[in-house]
Amino acid sequence: MRDRLDEFAPNTDVVVVTFTDSERLEGYLGRNDLPFPVVIDPDRIAYRAFGLGRASIARAWGVRPALAYLRLFARGRWRDLRRPTEDTLQLGGDFVISSDGALVYGFWSSGPDDRPRIEELIAASEQG
Repeated sequence: MRDRLDEFAPNTDVVVVTFTDSERLEGYLGRNDLPFPVVIDPDRIAYRAFGLGRASIARAWGVRPALAYLRLFARGRWRDLRRPTEDTLQLGGDFVISSDGALVYGFWSSGPDDRPRIEELIAASEQG
């Protein structure tokens, strides 16, 4: 996504919301090197507000995520992997909210390897 930020509509702000607590934030930022603001939500207020649920153990640690990890290994990115220190069952999402606060686009992940196509997010930013 970071290599396509210039394709988003003008005046689009990308913000990451994570449930990482303040004690782990520095490590999170160091591992992810994000070019946009990060908001911490350790109480998961935003997660509940957007209806982001939890994955089953089978979905979070099953075949699809294992294949995603194998792809990382194949690309030589095995050094990027860390032992989980937080809730691995918490599902995430991607949302585009208009300047007047209306939800323009929502993507509720079904598992840790489930993400929207970047083209969908770019197109939604043009509607907001």
